[in-house]
Amino acid sequence: MPTSFASFIDVTTQSMQKIKSFLILPALLLAAAPFVAAQQANVNLDWAPQKNTEKLVPYGGNVISPEVHDDHTITFRLKAPDAHKVELTGGPVLLALKAKENVPFIKGSDGTWTLTVGPMKPNIYVYRFLLDGVAIADPNNTLTGTSNQPGYSNLVVHDSKPAYYDALNVPHGSITRHIYHSAVLNGEREMFVYTPPGYDPKKKYPVLYLLGGSGELASGWMLDGRANLIADNLLAEGKIVPMIIAMPNNQVIHRNDPDHLQKTYKLFEEELRKQIVPFVDAHYSTVKDRKGRAISGLSMGGRHTEAVGFNAIDLFSSFGILSAGDLEPEKLNPAFFADPKIKEKVDYLLVGLGSGELDFVGKRSAATHAALDKAGIKHEYFIGGEGAHDWGTWRLLLHDKLLPNLFKK
Repeated sequence: MPTSFASFIDVTTQSMQKIKSFLILPALLLAAAPFVAAQQANVNLDWAPQKNTEKLVPYGGNVISPEVHDDHTITFRLKAPDAHKVELTGGPVLLALKAKENVPFIKGSDGTWTLTVGPMKPNIYVYRFLLDGVAIADPNNTLTGTSNQPGYSNLVVHDSKPAYYDALNVPHGSITRHIYHSAVLNGEREMFVYTPPGYDPKKKYPVLYLLGGSGELASGWMLDGRANLIADNLLAEGKIVPMIIAMPNNQVIHRNDPDHLQKTYKLFEEELRKQIVPFVDAHYSTVKDRKGRAISGLSMGGRHTEAVGFNAIDLFSSFGILSAGDLEPEKLNPAFFADPKIKEKVDYLLVGLGSGELDFVGKRSAATHAALDKAGIKHEYFIGGEGAHDWGTWRLLLHDKLLPNLFKK
């Protein structure tokens, strides 16, 4: 393992072998019980966690919610006898339902509010309840989002088999949480670093610096984006190059600061140059040149990729602008577009967004695409998937486009 200030380290292969040997006897004893397989949904990294085969109320809950049926319909429940109105809200879930407004629940005689919707296409969707006008996370859903914003819930609509972002029976890499002091931002910062299965300190690995959006924490790409599981699965299929994925916190100014955009670019570039990249290079066996580094991000992280990454062509050779862009790219980064050798310096560049967010970031993405075209800079412009400005889009872009195209010789 690399030396670090790690607060926690994922279970290693060696540790797993010890755990497996310790659990052999209990596993054999339980194998004869016919109901064991059905009990695993709440203890394993299950790909259909809300199917609820056993019909058991979550620990600490009072009703089952959400309950995802095999026909891809979903039943939500909320026990709130004194409430006057309960609705389902959240951009991703409403888009999937093609609902133009919040969807109301029906109150039962026992004070339980119920709503059945769908069918919905298999994916993971963010949602909230509106309880008498107040947005809340589903209090009975154990899959609660953790981010730099008010709480939300995740709905997992399963297919007939695990998805590309699920934990599969393949070799898994490790994630280390680092806490480091930033002299640039005058405080303690965190960064999550993924190393591929079989990481060997004697080898040199390229690094993808993967950034979150507004309101995200450094853990967003791991928890909601499932970047490590996606990388594991792609590696097992031989579709990507083994790489390190560094997931720093690119929140450097409070998102509601009125001068947020003006302040953040300069600060984050300084943080990248003086803290983040040197830290990763010092603690991991990396390819320490621009050809071995890529930077990508979603939403605000995509803007950081364009504004900061394009300004750091000495550090990076590959870029992923996900659900982002700028209306005047040449003004944002005049040196990048004026560089006569820029065509030779860019190894891979993705401008990608979801088909459901054309009205949200579509013009900015299109403007960036047009500017790159005008400058003759080779890049991939991709609009796909059925998601909008949400993790459904970003997981797809990571899996289908970004990771498979990085660090190709």
